[in-house]
Amino acid sequence: MPMTVNDAADLPVDGQELAAYVAAKLCHDFISPAGAIASGLDLLDDPSAQDMREDAMGLIAQSAKKLVNLVHFARVAFGAATSSERFSEPELHRLVAGMIEGGRATMDWQVETADFAKPTARALLNLAYLTVGALPSGGVATITARRDGDTLIMEGSADGARARLKPEATTGLAGRRLEEGLAGQWIQPYWLWLTVTGAGGTLAVETVEGRVGLSARMPA
Repeated sequence: MPMTVNDAADLPVDGQELAAYVAAKLCHDFISPAGAIASGLDLLDDPSAQDMREDAMGLIAQSAKKLVNLVHFARVAFGAATSSERFSEPELHRLVAGMIEGGRATMDWQVETADFAKPTARALLNLAYLTVGALPSGGVATITARRDGDTLIMEGSADGARARLKPEATTGLAGRRLEEGLAGQWIQPYWLWLTVTGAGGTLAVETVEGRVGLSARMPA
């Protein structure tokens, strides 16, 4: 059953603990491209590896692009660091596309809504990313968003032979505290649940063979 947050005391995770989980996830995401950039710079400085200079420059460029995409996505998906109160559909599309570039799954972006308030933009980014992430072996992730009166309906459909959610993700999407498993696999689904329900909306999850569906309804 979808849940609604009525009071901070109802939450299974307090603010300080939540911040620690989010910070840990961001550090985990950033360290891979940052480390690759450092490795590339080390190769450039190594006199015995000058024949690998072109490879090093390619590694640095690719990793820097990935790191920038991560930062831009995280500023909207996890925080309130931007001064913008509304975000355009093309802007959100670019943020998600940058995050999934090079992955096995493809995204079919069918978002009709022209612009989004900060809470709904945050929800859409996380919903889209988790939908694509439910296709580790490839498939098509269809992302839709439309208005129905004063309600914004956002849906993600992950269709593929091995479409699935990890147990930690299922726990997070239900708004439950993680009792076992990897916190890094739990925090983003929980953050989506918190974003949606904290704004007075509802979040639903459907899992059948070959398909994972996420649906969020929020005040527009």
